[in-house]
Amino acid sequence: MKDLAGLVAQQKDIAAGIRILTDTFPGAVAFSTSFGQEDQVLADIIWRNRLPVRVFTLDTGRLFQETYDLMDLTLARYKQHFEVYFPETAAVEALLKEKGPNSFYESVDNRKECCHIRKVVPLNRALQGTKVWITGLRAEQSENRHDMPALEWDEGRQLWKYNPLIHWTFEEMTAYLKDNNVPYNKLHDKGFISIGCAPCTRAIEPGEHPRAGRWWWETSKKECGLHSS
Repeated sequence: MKDLAGLVAQQKDIAAGIRILTDTFPGAVAFSTSFGQEDQVLADIIWRNRLPVRVFTLDTGRLFQETYDLMDLTLARYKQHFEVYFPETAAVEALLKEKGPNSFYESVDNRKECCHIRKVVPLNRALQGTKVWITGLRAEQSENRHDMPALEWDEGRQLWKYNPLIHWTFEEMTAYLKDNNVPYNKLHDKGFISIGCAPCTRAIEPGEHPRAGRWWWETSKKECGLHSS
């Protein structure tokens, strides 16, 4: 499989890289979208080229209304459906009963617990049977992602993780959105670079790190566990 990683990594055309993976693992390639700018680029590439990739998203139950609005716009634009995965009802009910609705503000451990229930567990369920997981990660997003390769083996989930935008710059990404008239979240025009759950995301100030708006009350690695290795 090292040859596969090298072959995919050499592809400058993202659609060509994805085709190699869908040909190698037919019916087992999935793309997870949070409807951020990076993910809208990849959704456009996948649907514009009619690539046989299963597209899904995680609805944590605490997303911005603007994110739901973008879901509608995306459906209207591409006429393509995506799967939606929710957290387990019993786990959310137990968390709120024990710690209340805003326990994530109290400690990093509490926040990670909330992320695990609302995001990590649904993601693992969504990826069952998947051989390749396509993500919108970029190296510029955080220090934790600087050394990520385009194609890597996720030992914990036992699948390939394809990060086709890993070396793209912010300028390249926004240029693609503009040039191809791709719908995007209007919060991006209001200083929101990285958009997650509403109570855990704020706009950033000029010069702040792109991830500064996520869990802004914390001093942490600014990750939720989805991309931990």
